[in-house]
Amino acid sequence: MFIQIIGVGKLKEKYLVLGIQEYAKRLTPYIKFQMVEVADEKAPDTLSEAEVSIVKEREGERILAHIKSEAHVVALAIGGQLWSSEELAAEIDKLGTYGTSHVVFVIGGSHGLSDGVLQRAQQKLSFGRMTLPHQLMRLVLTEQIYRAVKINRGEPYHK
Repeated sequence: MFIQIIGVGKLKEKYLVLGIQEYAKRLTPYIKFQMVEVADEKAPDTLSEAEVSIVKEREGERILAHIKSEAHVVALAIGGQLWSSEELAAEIDKLGTYGTSHVVFVIGGSHGLSDGVLQRAQQKLSFGRMTLPHQLMRLVLTEQIYRAVKINRGEPYHK
């Protein structure tokens, strides 16, 4: 199975980079894993709704350019489904069992995802109603993918 995470913006915090590298290394024996960063749209801190929409559309175009046609896309969105770790594992297992070998998780920038990306997604996933920094979300999601792989293999994972 090939699992990608596409995120907007470059990770700058060393602890996040190191954490993702650690889980990516742990995933190596089990799946092909890739983190893809697309450039965020440079914009001032205060934007009108129209300007926010333009930022999301431009970032969305960059995201969509990295998604292959056969990929199953899961967009991280506040309004998405809430899954437990076991449910995430079951979804990944189900996709692999029924012939989907390429799964892409998409994490938007600070303004969220464009309508185009949300429409391309077959599923929307939420990690809760709390707002988390999109850069931190990459580490949390990478850890959960690793946990899902371990669950699916019936292997122990530190609780």
